[in-house]
Amino acid sequence: VSGAPILEVTGLCAGYDGRTVLHDLDLTVAAGEVVGLLGPNGAGKSTLINLLSGDLKPTSGSIRFKGTEIAAMPPDRRSRLGIGRSYQKTNIFPAFTVFENARLAAQSRDPRPFALATDASRDPVSRDRALRGLGAVATARRARVERQAGALSHGEQRQLEIAMVLATEPEVLLLDEPLAGMGPEESTRMVGLLKRLASAHAILLVEHDMDAV
Repeated sequence: VSGAPILEVTGLCAGYDGRTVLHDLDLTVAAGEVVGLLGPNGAGKSTLINLLSGDLKPTSGSIRFKGTEIAAMPPDRRSRLGIGRSYQKTNIFPAFTVFENARLAAQSRDPRPFALATDASRDPVSRDRALRGLGAVATARRARVERQAGALSHGEQRQLEIAMVLATEPEVLLLDEPLAGMGPEESTRMVGLLKRLASAHAILLVEHDMDAV
């Protein structure tokens, strides 16, 4: 239901090497809401994304997804629950095709042991998830999905990364500077994409581009 809390953070604390980065943070992201997280470099924005995705464990505090405590859960379990993230630096497989990148992400939702070692070409569920993710960012045309990911422009690679996140069928999107390094045209396309995604996802957005925010 739009407006219902989906991600709730209370009293969250974390740090590195004895230095506190986040202290007593409270945050709520509701279904259908976009929350922009602003601040200078070193303020702890990416640290928060890492905490929410499970790449970093808090020293104290609570993280609840749809009412379930997840602060101790590993990243793969959080992904299967419905939390997807992108990274500050583009995180794709440049030697693979666009479709292969999305399909690999889709396979991560498969709970079976050793699922990533199976023949993905025989898995219609992962194939369909991959195509839906690519379709959401308008890269599902045959000529596009067969391109090598490393041959894409920077903006296209950022869109592919979001398509990979969408292939995991998340309810919450944690997006770490999705417009980083983009020119005006690419930024405009990315903003349009985020607007479309906002209708069906809760989004926590870290971004320095104030006009875009």
